[in-house]
Amino acid sequence: MKIKNYVLWIMISVLLFCSTSCNLKKAEKVPEENIENTEENIGAQANISKVGDETNGIEFGFPDKSGPVTELPWEEDQKFIEAQKENETDVLLAGYVTVLRDPLPGEEYNVHLAADSLAGRVVLPEHVFSQNNSIGPYVESRGYKKGPTYVGSRVTTTTGGGVCKIASTLYNVSILSNMGIVERHSHGMPVPYVPYGQDATVAYGVKDFKFKNNKDYPVLIWAKGIENNLYIAFYGKEKPPKIKWQHNVLATTKAPREYRINPDLEEGEEKVIIEGMDGARVDSCVIIEHPDGTTEKKNLGISYYRPMPYLIEVRSRT
Repeated sequence: MKIKNYVLWIMISVLLFCSTSCNLKKAEKVPEENIENTEENIGAQANISKVGDETNGIEFGFPDKSGPVTELPWEEDQKFIEAQKENETDVLLAGYVTVLRDPLPGEEYNVHLAADSLAGRVVLPEHVFSQNNSIGPYVESRGYKKGPTYVGSRVTTTTGGGVCKIASTLYNVSILSNMGIVERHSHGMPVPYVPYGQDATVAYGVKDFKFKNNKDYPVLIWAKGIENNLYIAFYGKEKPPKIKWQHNVLATTKAPREYRINPDLEEGEEKVIIEGMDGARVDSCVIIEHPDGTTEKKNLGISYYRPMPYLIEVRSRT
């Protein structure tokens, strides 16, 4: 049974890995039944349950979904405190946690490794941060492990699987901090760990995530992976303005259903192995509310997503 479940999770990884390229083909227009136009208040906090943080020996909240956070696991870490003092970055600009759903073998490890490499990076005023240049390449010699990957019609492994979670989390923190986005690519299919329009993917030498520090002070980046949670935050000298996401769904494509025979099931029973996700064409922007009461709209472009198929097991096809 464990081997069977592992293979099933590999198939999930397949779909997500194959989605790393941005599909520029227009999505088919169908009724928007499952995806709604949304306006998300970035100030809303993720739901948090209190648990013990073994790293620092203090009580810390682990959220049950991705979202902005203000409580962060490194607040009493001496290295972090020293970095804040050295760079005079004692103000939290923004923090975000990405919750990984049932991470695959090697994936969680790679996310933790990338987070450790990211923590302590400083972006000077008017400088551009590049994820690939900062913590790549994602290769074995740098400590990254192999994870399940689908190539053509066979299952294989590649090194560094999972670093797109770093890119997606950095993207959200950059938006929250009102940074300038220089380069961002959406996945080819929707991902389950952040909302439509709020993801980012990287492929070393091909696709990168970049933002520009448009402040007049350095920005300190800190990051940490704890179990299936990835935390990233920016620190500086002044609080950014309030930010609200707006996503306008231009079109959706229903997720198809694919069936596989499982003779162990009862007749008429269906078992969903992979939860499908509808494809979409999503136009995103943010509304910036400045302290003086003025507002500004910043367009972030259109994200194109192919549908992720459902995989359903049945005893027999009728």
